[in-house]
Amino acid sequence: MSQEVTEKFRDALRQLEEDRDVEGLVAIHSEDCDVGNVAVPQTFHGHDGLREFWNNYRKTFGQLKSEFRNVFGDDAGHGVLEWTTTGDANGKEVSYDGVSLLEIEDGKVKRFRAYFDPRNLTHQITD
Repeated sequence: MSQEVTEKFRDALRQLEEDRDVEGLVAIHSEDCDVGNVAVPQTFHGHDGLREFWNNYRKTFGQLKSEFRNVFGDDAGHGVLEWTTTGDANGKEVSYDGVSLLEIEDGKVKRFRAYFDPRNLTHQITD
């Protein structure tokens, strides 16, 4: 089950990147989910928080595409995605690597965290 949910997450993220449509991500998260990453100091809760988090993320970039090197889930309710994201922000090319961790309960993502070097990304966007 976790492998399937992790693949659905990957596909929903592509939908966000290509169409700016966050609802695919909402559909695979539990209503009491929490989401966040190392670049944003707060954690976002529930579907409204998830929409705020991902819409703000998407607004940061013009074009955006993630390539996934590893996408897997285990039998204990965990999903992992290793990725490189490329695109543009503020008229500058952007590329950064990271890992996303999913905690999955009852076929839905309960917790999402992304880990990457925010200094590298911030440097590309602002300098």
